[in-house]
Amino acid sequence: MINRTIKPEPSEEITFHLPKFEKFILKNGLTVYFIKRNQLPILGFNTVLNAGSKYDPAGKKGMVNLFSLVIDEGAGDFDALQLNDEFDILGSNFDISTNNDNIFLSLRTLKENKERSLELFSAVIKKPHFKEEAFAREQRKVLTRILQLKDDPEELANIVFENQLFGKENPYAYPVIGMEEDVKNITIEDLKHFYSNYFTPMRATIIVTGDSEKEEIEQLLNKYLGDWNTKGIFTNAEISNRENEGNIYLIHKEGAVQAEIRLGHISSGRNSEDYFSKMILNNVLGGQFTSRINLNLRENKGYTYGAFSRFNYYKDAGYFYVSTSVNAENTGNALREIFKELNEIKEGATTEELDFAKSSLIRKFPSNFETNRHIASNISALVIHSLPDAYFDTYLDNIKKVTISDVNKSAMDSIHPEKSLVVIAGDRNVISSQLGEFGRKIIEIDNPAA
Repeated sequence: MINRTIKPEPSEEITFHLPKFEKFILKNGLTVYFIKRNQLPILGFNTVLNAGSKYDPAGKKGMVNLFSLVIDEGAGDFDALQLNDEFDILGSNFDISTNNDNIFLSLRTLKENKERSLELFSAVIKKPHFKEEAFAREQRKVLTRILQLKDDPEELANIVFENQLFGKENPYAYPVIGMEEDVKNITIEDLKHFYSNYFTPMRATIIVTGDSEKEEIEQLLNKYLGDWNTKGIFTNAEISNRENEGNIYLIHKEGAVQAEIRLGHISSGRNSEDYFSKMILNNVLGGQFTSRINLNLRENKGYTYGAFSRFNYYKDAGYFYVSTSVNAENTGNALREIFKELNEIKEGATTEELDFAKSSLIRKFPSNFETNRHIASNISALVIHSLPDAYFDTYLDNIKKVTISDVNKSAMDSIHPEKSLVVIAGDRNVISSQLGEFGRKIIEIDNPAA
């Protein structure tokens, strides 16, 4: 009989080998990372372009998002429906997405159909139609989605938090989807202008994973993308941060049973020297289920199903935040406990917490490279944040060498409850009376998704 009261110990250390990549440059200057994986006859082509929504012009927030929705609405010899059918016939999956920093184009195809799939993929990149009717259709969809966001407290809290955190002069202050009046002002000519100036090989990197050889991939990419020679412009987005005043911003949602809470402040960027100590610090504070914030608000107090914290990193900015959703009657109680945890972590973590956080990060590291998509995502991080090619080779060593002094220093340097702004989306009739004890200016926000 097995005694299930005794926790089993691991029998041996798991041997894990990082997937290796080969790096080369096409004849047009496009950088390629290739990772061979022959477990399945599948290939993935993932293109990362430094051309995200931070490049939206003033008064036209949401342009890059709309661009990414329109660029595959017909390309080369095919209209939108024909192009979609061609991918379907091949069993290939093609997708485009946008975030604040980048546009991502991904193609997943069977090995036997790689050349035809790549031909279609290249048509979207080099020969998009940009038809007026497709543009008008996608613009209407975006405007409908923005209207839907106005009824979503979770999305509203996220939008207002970043808007107030960064300030209106910072492009990271605006949602990727854009603002209603701005989206109405965007024209098809704006998309064509953006394509000519920002959708260029010099802003792009392709990550290829799967069952092939480097020589074959280089030959195919040169064949179908080697003549992609849009010159474009090379200006970067202007990023400026501001000091926050620690205000509470209240978004009124009549009758809302829950209150969405976001709390945080500007922090150092992704390439800061204390990145790994901050990672471990956050694991202790709010980065996993057994962290202090979640155990307090969920397990001890029963205010929420989950509460977490995170250091969030854009290419040119970083911030720390806490996020949770609680019953509206417990908004003040939840805020009080969050501030309590932020203040107490500055008094120091324990060696037990340090060891547990390290163990958690080290043991889950191999799972970050299980699939082609996982690998492509991690290589994308190297590209986006200009990390060294050997970054993952030294990853575990960098975690292991973090000391309790490093973590405690990061807590003092990087956690600032007094500077943290607070955003709450919920019913002010229930929430307002709970906020007086915090001694902060309360500002009501109307129509934040406009």
